[in-house]
Amino acid sequence: MMHRIAPSNTINFSEGKYSMRLPAVSVNRLRRAPNAICALCAGILGILGIVNAQAPTTRDLHLRGGRFQPLTYETMTPEQKALVDSIFSGPRTSMDGPFNVLLRSPEMGDLAQKFGAQMRFHSSLSPRLSEFAILITARYWTAQFEWQAHHKNALTAGLNPSIIEALAAGKRPTSMQPDEEAVYNFSTEVLNTKHVSDAVFQAAKEKFGERGVVDLMGIVGYYQLVSMLLNVDGYPLADGAKPELSPITSTR
Repeated sequence: MMHRIAPSNTINFSEGKYSMRLPAVSVNRLRRAPNAICALCAGILGILGIVNAQAPTTRDLHLRGGRFQPLTYETMTPEQKALVDSIFSGPRTSMDGPFNVLLRSPEMGDLAQKFGAQMRFHSSLSPRLSEFAILITARYWTAQFEWQAHHKNALTAGLNPSIIEALAAGKRPTSMQPDEEAVYNFSTEVLNTKHVSDAVFQAAKEKFGERGVVDLMGIVGYYQLVSMLLNVDGYPLADGAKPELSPITSTR
């Protein structure tokens, strides 16, 4: 750690990439109080130590994988560690899901996770509708981990459990609200036919606007990538968890 008396009667402390500027005080008073300065420095070091202790470690990551064996933080390349740091600097709190696979191509992985964070956490669609679109995509791919994770999120966001049950069984839900029906029709049609009709497009546009339509495509597109990564990996469910989805040929 380094500290210096700044000309503006402030003290700048730095430890690695962290720094701190103290409020302006009398330089002469500080010079006459070395014990106070030592105590102050010790306190700042303690704070910086807590911050540094929050950096990811092997114990924190809890990576899991199938064909792609779980990596450990100590054996990662600088680029892989940078991806880990980037993920934890955003809204996510774990490395569950596709990230153990994406670490194999960390530059791609960072672009993908930032796009995914935008679609999941900052979409113009409400969380209820976003989670519905994610479940539709997970059901299309029979992506078991994705379904289980977002099944819980969808319930928390207020999606009717009967809609989730019908979707899991490969049936069209019968109790959808108009905005949910617009999401369902658009998502299932684009997944199954790779196109949408004028009527389906117009219905989505009237409900969500052009930005909402683009965000809906972004959500479906990103979670198709996630589903592919998980299915190719054979990503394991949590200990004791049972698959909730059976294979189906269509969600229409």
